[in-house]
This record gives sequence, C-alpha cells and structure tokens, in this order.
Amino acid sequence: MNIFRLTGDLSHLAAIIILLLKIWKTRSCAGISGKSQVLFALVFTTRYLDLLTSFISLYNTTMKIIYIGCAYATVYLIYMKFKATYDGNHDTFRVEFLVVPVGGLAFLVNHDFSPLEILWTFSIYLESVAILPQLFMISKTGEAETITTHYLFFLGLYRALYLINWIWRFYFEGFFDMIAIVAGVVQTILYCDFFYLYVTKGKSLSDKIR
Repeated sequence: MNIFRLTGDLSHLAAIIILLLKIWKTRSCAGISGKSQVLFALVFTTRYLDLLTSFISLYNTTMKIIYIGCAYATVYLIYMKFKATYDGNHDTFRVEFLVVPVGGLAFLVNHDFSPLEILWTFSIYLESVAILPQLFMISKTGEAETITTHYLFFLGLYRALYLINWIWRFYFEGFFDMIAIVAGVVQTILYCDFFYLYVTKGKSLSDKIR
C-alpha cells in the first residue's frame, strides 16, 4: 500500500467521523442529505460483499467493516433517531435517476460478467455520483454548515488522493483500472463543483454558515 492510498483512506474515514460527530453532538441532521447517505450505504454494501468470500488483510477487512457500519449508523441517525430534524423538504433529488442508469451501466461495462463483479462495478459508478443529492441540497438552500463543508472537503480530498494512488500504481506497479479511474475523475469533478458553488455563493454562504 502506498502513502496516497493510506492518506486517502484516512481522509475518507475522517469525513465519515466528522459527519457522525456533527449529528450526534448537535442532535440534529439539518443540512445533511439523507439520500446521499443511503446511496453511500448502498455503495459500501455492494462493494464489500467480498468480505464473505475472501480475506486480503486485517487492515482491509477492518476498514471495510468500519465503512459499512458507519454508513448504516449515519442512515439510522438521520431517518430514525433524529428524524424530526431531517430537512426532507429540501432533500428532493430523484435518486432513481442515478441508481437505474448506474445499474444498467454496470451490466454493460465491467471487468467480468459475474454477480460480485457487477455489484462491485455498480458501487464504483454509484459512488462517483452519490454526493449529488447533497450538492443539490446545498445549491437549493444556498447555505451549508461549516461542519458539512469540512465533511465534503475531506471526501473530495479522499477522491483526489485516490486518483494519485492510481497514477502511482500505474507507474510503479503496472496496474491500471479504467473503470475506477474514470469514476474517480467524475467524482473529483463533482467535488470541484461543490467548491465552485461555495466560492460563487461565498458571501451569502459565509453569512449563513453556522
């Protein structure tokens, strides 16, 4: 494992922990898209089914379990424990417009036409667009809590570091995964779009950040 993948994993974990702590400490999920969190839970579930079939390393297994557990914990906090604070009126992105095309693409473009491989590919494609409901919610309300922007920053950093990881692996290990790289580029561009929204709405956002 190279340093870029490790720091990418830690950035991803930091984003998840920041979000969970925000919800738990404030006893509120205001400003957080439950739909994005459901999509991320679906991403981790379909990607890490190999936990049932193979063992790579203790680190690998531990991180996968943490990601899955935290994803479902976040969904539970949003839709059950702190449901009264969930802003469903603004979390209106039509996720079926993401899940259905991504599912079809996973069937058509994959490394191997097998159930686990198709589900893994589905998770890679879905992760690249899973943040869209959150970005849509921010653009719709015109505001974002400071902690939410930190969450998005670390998610964007995770993707950027993983792109460097793919480049590193190509040059030093001869490993190249077009599906993961293209999806990673798309996802990184979407996070760049978040920073664009943040800058262009800078004054109104900074006035409203809590």
